[in-house]
Parts: sequence; C-alpha cells; structure tokens
Amino acid sequence: MRQISFDLDVLRTFTTGIDLGSFAKAADRLGRSTSAVSAQLKKLEEQAGAPIFRKAGRGLALTEAGQTLLGYARRLLELNDETASAVRGVELEGEVRLGLQEDFGEALLSSVLGRFMRAHPKVRIEVCVARSSDLRERVTMGRIDLALLWESAAPALNGERIADLPLCWIGPAHPSASWNLPAEEQELAAAAGAPVSLVLLDAPCLLRDMASNALDAAGISWRHAFTSASLSALWAASAAGLGLTVRTPIGMPASLRILDPQEAGLPRLPSIGLSLYRAQTIAGPAVNRLEELLLQAVQEAVKRVAAA
Repeated sequence: MRQISFDLDVLRTFTTGIDLGSFAKAADRLGRSTSAVSAQLKKLEEQAGAPIFRKAGRGLALTEAGQTLLGYARRLLELNDETASAVRGVELEGEVRLGLQEDFGEALLSSVLGRFMRAHPKVRIEVCVARSSDLRERVTMGRIDLALLWESAAPALNGERIADLPLCWIGPAHPSASWNLPAEEQELAAAAGAPVSLVLLDAPCLLRDMASNALDAAGISWRHAFTSASLSALWAASAAGLGLTVRTPIGMPASLRILDPQEAGLPRLPSIGLSLYRAQTIAGPAVNRLEELLLQAVQEAVKRVAAA
C-alpha cells in the first residue's frame, strides 16, 4: 500500500478553516487566496482517499472521515509546533496579557496555559478574569493583548466571532435532594404562578438581561433569589437549590444539570456569541502562539458541548 505523507501546511489550512467556521476567513488569517485554499482542500481530499466534506444546508459539514482526519491533523500540527519550539535557536520571550471570562478559568487556564508555559517558559503570562464590558475596554485600550468574551451583538473591529453557544437553564443535579419543597408542593406553587427564583451575577451582566428578557417575553414572573459577583458562588447557590441560573454548558460543575425548557415550563433561550478580541497593535510571536492554542481549545470545548 502506497504511503501517504500529508502536507502540514494543508492540514493547518484545514484546521484553521474549521476553527474559524469559514475557509474564507482561514485564507485571510493565513495570507492565502481563496483559490489557493480551495486547491489545498482538494489535494487533502485526494490524499485522504475519501470525501471529508458533505453538504449541510447552504454550507459544508465534515463527514465521518473528515472528523477523523481533523483529530489527527490537530495532533500532527501540535507535535510539529512543539518540535519547532524545541529546536528553535531563539525561544519565545516577552509577555502576553490575556483576558478571560470566569467560565473559562478551569477549562482553559490549566490546559492551554499549562501547555504554553511548558513549551515557552521564558514568556510571562498575565491573566485578567473580568466581565465582558471590562475586558472589551481593556483590550481596546491596549491594556491586554487577547480577550475571550461573551456578546450578543456583532463584534467590534478588533474582535472576531469564533463560536456561538447555547444558553441553558441550569439547576441542581439532584433536585429532589436540594430543593426545599417536596415535588408535589413545587408543582402546586408552579401552577399558582409562583415566580421563578433566579441565581444570577449582579448587574451589569449580559446573561442576566437575556434571562430576564426571555421570562418577561413569555409572561413568566421571576425574582432574584441570589446575586453575586462570583460565578463560583452562583454555581454553589444553584446547586444548593436557591434557584435556577443561566449560563452556557462550558465550565458547568457536576453538581448541576441542564434543564429541558419544555419540561420545566420555561422559555427557550437564545445562543450567545463568543468573540476573540485583539489589541490594536502588532502582535508578537508569543501572542500569536497563545492565540492559536486558545482557538484550538475553544473549538474542542464547542465540540464537547455539541456532543453533550
């Protein structure tokens, strides 16, 4: 059987296009023409010996072979990049200032930053965990280099939408053990129009507004049962049965579960955009490398959410 040697540049175009949700964006990111990207993808499909794309509405989706190829492509590129870092004469140095929402603290800090620091120990990373509005302001003013933040509107010029994630009603994983009232009394309270108890971050908070607007539009009364500036406090309060919270599934602890809106008598919630913002300055190699790792990690997190 003839051995196939996949072109790493082609694999990088493939994974970048999947991560960005657009091969036109990948062409722009990688400094190639759209026709060159199309030729690369055609070459990749020929090498794979099987279709890697299928039509999905007006766009394209990965076939089973394409999903398999994507996983191996990420591993090959990761090994290639780590090899390049290990043998490069001059290691990356400098500083990267990163802004994150609290949702991504555990999901990204340990994996992405740990991997980055092992490969580039001379780079100093400063992390700022804050709300979206604060992060957007900091990155626009050049006080941080990269920021991951939630937003419902289209990104500003220095931002790029990298994912859309579902907002979910979230409650305790074991409600019968956590709620203060027996199930029969809860049902009677719901039938009587008792307000929905909410556990939310204090204002201003985009997700807080989206939850209350959805309930108002559905004509469902609600009340603030618990507010805090800390996401971890929200998780704990909701797990204790103080009320429902609204987040994406990212970072949700095992003590909580996603509720079916129809079964819970709640309105369906819209999705929320996740954007990557960059400082309006020329980024150095360390910033660019960390950005690549962030995009990979977000894409993997989105895949896990979709699978769940």
